[in-house]
Amino acid sequence: MRAKAKKILALTVGIVFIILGLLGLVLPFLQGIIFLIIGLLLVSMCFPKIRLWINKHTERYPRLSRIIIKAETWIAKFIGEV
Repeated sequence: MRAKAKKILALTVGIVFIILGLLGLVLPFLQGIIFLIIGLLLVSMCFPKIRLWINKHTERYPRLSRIIIKAETWIAKFIGEV
């Protein structure tokens, strides 16, 4: 039950961050890209297809890929395994 609650929480927070990111793309006072990245990382913990999409789009840039992996491990450590 606790793992399901973590998954729902991560998914909800991820969707909120994606919505804030989309708003940030049109509003000048929000940093839309940062919110989108955080939201996609949170949602990718619940959906493997999104994780594969992120891997596919970052494999050309090894430095970016390392940053994404580091951020995911930090999020997984902070939230716990989902």
